[in-house]
Amino acid sequence: MMIIGCDFHPRFQQIAFVDKETGEYSERRLNHPEEAKRFYRALAGRQLRIGVEATGNFRWFRRLINELGYEFLLGDPSAIRAANPRQQKTDKRDARHILKLLLEDRFPAVWQPSVENEQLRQLMLHRCRLVRLRVRVKNQLDGMAKDEGLVSPKGWSAKKRQQIEALALSGWYEQRRTDLLHLLDQLDKQIEPLEKAVEVAAENNAQACLLMTHPGVGSVVSLAYVLIIGDWKRFPRSRQLTSYLGLIPAEESSADKRRLGHISKQGNTLMRWLLVQAAINAQSPDARWHRQYLRLSLNKHHGVAKVAIARKLAVRLYWMLRSGQNYTQIMERGSHAGQSV
Repeated sequence: MMIIGCDFHPRFQQIAFVDKETGEYSERRLNHPEEAKRFYRALAGRQLRIGVEATGNFRWFRRLINELGYEFLLGDPSAIRAANPRQQKTDKRDARHILKLLLEDRFPAVWQPSVENEQLRQLMLHRCRLVRLRVRVKNQLDGMAKDEGLVSPKGWSAKKRQQIEALALSGWYEQRRTDLLHLLDQLDKQIEPLEKAVEVAAENNAQACLLMTHPGVGSVVSLAYVLIIGDWKRFPRSRQLTSYLGLIPAEESSADKRRLGHISKQGNTLMRWLLVQAAINAQSPDARWHRQYLRLSLNKHHGVAKVAIARKLAVRLYWMLRSGQNYTQIMERGSHAGQSV
């Protein structure tokens, strides 16, 4: 078997590899993509294990490795870095370090989603990016309206659009309004089929349908949760889940002093954002959550309140998946659902 430690970059990769049968060791720098493809295709038929630190822009590379039938391991960057206390950091040192972890069976491999999972993730990401872009366009139009003295209730409506279109503007102000309204129409057309695709995918997923029984959780949040969490059995406790999502506070504690800061934000940004958005609607039907939301909003900040409810929502959805019970059943059970364990 050949073991390869790979320090991957968008334009090239630095590798350190050893053949366990012959004991041969070597290092190479492979430019992307042609030189790397030639190198790995030349090893076709041999047993390879490749370790790569989790990064971006490597989809084509993983597809190549899977096509050739090699073993591909993705490593946790923070754990890999923590295992190397030296202050000197170069591409060659990183490749050697990854190879050493592989040889010593200490490589911190992480879970990798399936091909179907990744396809649906791209759908979710594309839809959410376009929705956020649409919100920015609406905010610009709302800002133009306020400049002209038109102050209307928050939110977007057909009436508000008519009022903006009726504003007496000239020159580049008028051109900007026209372009923004045209862009808004284009975004609406692009988002509509994506919304339908998300709804269909959620309806065809049993776990997503289960999560949609929770108030405030629709097809977008439920499907994203199932896709990003993957197998809930990866998280023996709900605290590990909230840590994975970056919803626990950063901490610097020593001796008898405990210092808690902002949330760690070390998880999936999209999932965390969706949970915070869903928390606003999820807290209304639950009396305990609603009281906590109001208390934190008054004493601290509404942002802190939303994050606190988002964390509770993430935990409750975890317990729904773990127990296989819908919202009504899990609330009747009166268990630890919605509480960290």
